[in-house]
Amino acid sequence: MKTIFVALMLGAVAFGQQPTAPQSQAPGQPAASQAQPQQPGQAQPQQKKEIKDPAEYNAYLGAVQQQDVNAKISGLEAFLTQYPNSVMKQDALELLMGSYQQAGNQQKMMDTAQKLLTADPNNIRALALLSYTLRTSIQGGAPNAQQLIPQLRQYGEKGLQALPNFNKPEGTSDADFEKLKNQMSGIFNAAIGLAALQTKDYPAATKGLRAAVDQNPTDFSLVYPLALAYLQSTPPDSINGIWYAGRAAVVAPTPQYQQQIEKYAKNQYTRYHGSDEGWTDVFAQAKASPTPPANFAIKPAPTPAEQAAALVNGKTPDDIKKLSFAEWELVLSAGAQPDQDKVWTLIKGVPLQMEGQVIKVSPTEIQIAASQDDIEQKRADIILTMNTTIPARLMPKEGATLDFEGTPVSYTPSPFVMTLEKGTLLTKAAPTPARRPPARRRPTHQ
Repeated sequence: MKTIFVALMLGAVAFGQQPTAPQSQAPGQPAASQAQPQQPGQAQPQQKKEIKDPAEYNAYLGAVQQQDVNAKISGLEAFLTQYPNSVMKQDALELLMGSYQQAGNQQKMMDTAQKLLTADPNNIRALALLSYTLRTSIQGGAPNAQQLIPQLRQYGEKGLQALPNFNKPEGTSDADFEKLKNQMSGIFNAAIGLAALQTKDYPAATKGLRAAVDQNPTDFSLVYPLALAYLQSTPPDSINGIWYAGRAAVVAPTPQYQQQIEKYAKNQYTRYHGSDEGWTDVFAQAKASPTPPANFAIKPAPTPAEQAAALVNGKTPDDIKKLSFAEWELVLSAGAQPDQDKVWTLIKGVPLQMEGQVIKVSPTEIQIAASQDDIEQKRADIILTMNTTIPARLMPKEGATLDFEGTPVSYTPSPFVMTLEKGTLLTKAAPTPARRPPARRRPTHQ
């Protein structure tokens, strides 16, 4: 199933900050405070910034105090042009970036974010803004999406590295600051996870997207990629993948998406479990909770060897003789050796009458597909060595259905082929033993 993405409007985090008025310092006046030494593992305390030039001070205040967003943009652009080395350059760029965001000018917003990173490579707001915007652009089908993926991962990784040193904005409570950091962590992890998914780096994809979904459990643009990352891993993490595919169906933005993704999740469940029994309960749990319950598990389908064992264990010789050719094939190709022996001992050297489809024919040998799966794949699973040369008038055509008799003498488990000798063509059904039609398939398995 193709990935379904939705583009979201930027709004999870308000990236614009309230302007901080700089201090105006008279020429020759000493700074009011000195920076304190930074302790290991701590963010650098914010320092009061001072503009010494009154004209520069007035230009900055005149720009940031504008109430009209377009007037603020004009004022900040003029300030940055006139004072490119101002102590308030980073603050002005942050405010300009937020103003372009508010005005809906995405390209100018991103251009300003790039300028801000040039001035401050670890600027959290710029990194978060670019991470979010690039991710939604890629998921929205941007024409240059493949070129954007490396940048997206770079911004996400850089943001996570810089986040521990992010200073609390002035006037922000501890609770609000913690919430802001968690939101930004979600943005950065989403960027890393989505970029990793696009490049098939599934360990990084599941790690990043799971962290992002933990922060945003109802965001379809994160929940569905997380399901894909689990299911496409090698080997697949089917338990988590099925759960989050179900969750994606729950939070999908339209009824059409909900139906499509629920069908996909159910198919994944059926493939893993062996049937759709129990799916209704699993989907009901996914509707009720954003995360799997403790000890959540889905019983996997029986392995081919387990299916083979179930076909012969506790069965009488007559029961085993009555199995279809496809069931014999499953036991002889995937069963444990004792189970293979139970079947082979009963049919080796015993004339069998069967029906199959001719794959290849010569006067002395016919290659035949006798199980439905092999008929569909046009793959011979029986080699019949004829007792006598086939007359030209009786030569079967390739693709024709054939009634025949032969005596099993050997088999190869993988790829499965049974060799029969003393082959004869049957022109009518014999009374005994009964022919074995190919109608049954081999039992399904992963």
